[in-house]
Amino acid sequence: MILNGQDTDAVAQAAAVLAAGGLVAFPTETVYGLGADASSDAAVAGIFAAKGRPSDHPLIVHVAGVAAVSHFAREVPAFAQALMDAFWPGPLTLIVPRRAGVAAASAGGQDTIGLRCPSHPVALALLRACAAATPPVHGLSGPSANRFGRVSPTTAAHVQAEFGDSLLVLDGGPCDVGIESTIIDCTRGVPVLLRPGAITRDQVAAACGQPVRSQQELDAALPAAPRASGTLEAHYAPTARVRLMDAAALQTALDLLGADGTGIAVWSRVPLRSSSGRIVRRRMPDDAAAAAQQLFAVLREFDTAGVSLIWVETPPDTPEWEGVRDRLQRAAAA
Repeated sequence: MILNGQDTDAVAQAAAVLAAGGLVAFPTETVYGLGADASSDAAVAGIFAAKGRPSDHPLIVHVAGVAAVSHFAREVPAFAQALMDAFWPGPLTLIVPRRAGVAAASAGGQDTIGLRCPSHPVALALLRACAAATPPVHGLSGPSANRFGRVSPTTAAHVQAEFGDSLLVLDGGPCDVGIESTIIDCTRGVPVLLRPGAITRDQVAAACGQPVRSQQELDAALPAAPRASGTLEAHYAPTARVRLMDAAALQTALDLLGADGTGIAVWSRVPLRSSSGRIVRRRMPDDAAAAAQQLFAVLREFDTAGVSLIWVETPPDTPEWEGVRDRLQRAAAA
């Protein structure tokens, strides 16, 4: 059931479902999330069951603001606080030490937890309504509202296509960012990038006054990285097989196919020639933010068209494209 997320009665209805231990899909600026009371292990179990997601794969907890962090976090390092001040509400998740006895299922059993405050007005309205409930719901676990490992949803219709009419979905329109949040691990003394997103590592470094490390750069003596959402090698995958190629390789492949090419979709920045009228082609934006906003919707469109192969021009190896490259590489790995 899709309800208008700008309707206060619809938000109140969704908050009541969540307070009673149910599931609700809601929009964020990144993708639509499948929400449950983050502090209720029973409610969170419903997310894992609905998605077919392993229960040791942690969920990101969405909060209405910095004031809610202390309910979930045992401590907040100074540089993590600086990042909250700089980017919340916004598409940045921070992994911090988890307070004992709280949200163990949401954390996948780890002693760390990922927190973020979304900027979408419908998400914030829902989180505030939940916090005002009796008893209060302090935060919502909200992984992407799709089956585990598949393409993330960026519209309410995408969510309904995944789960049917029985799930309450708050419609907030198409997501502005289009790929999941940047994840920074704040539990090992230095900021460590676990998943790239719209907020770049350079922006994070400037805000917290420290260089952002990659997992590969860390000394082996440091503790291992906590498990985090969306960091499996194969993820975000459509039904069709995804292959990344540079523009020259794409053109060569199309030339070899000739007029017989069928069952293939192409997403590229460079205009390409093809003698087949049966290849589905879409233009990838030159702007990284615009490409990110379109990415998951394009992959879903190609699946709907019934193609078996999706050929994508490899994005530039520059900081602003890192999030798009990450999602496409994981989709291709599947």
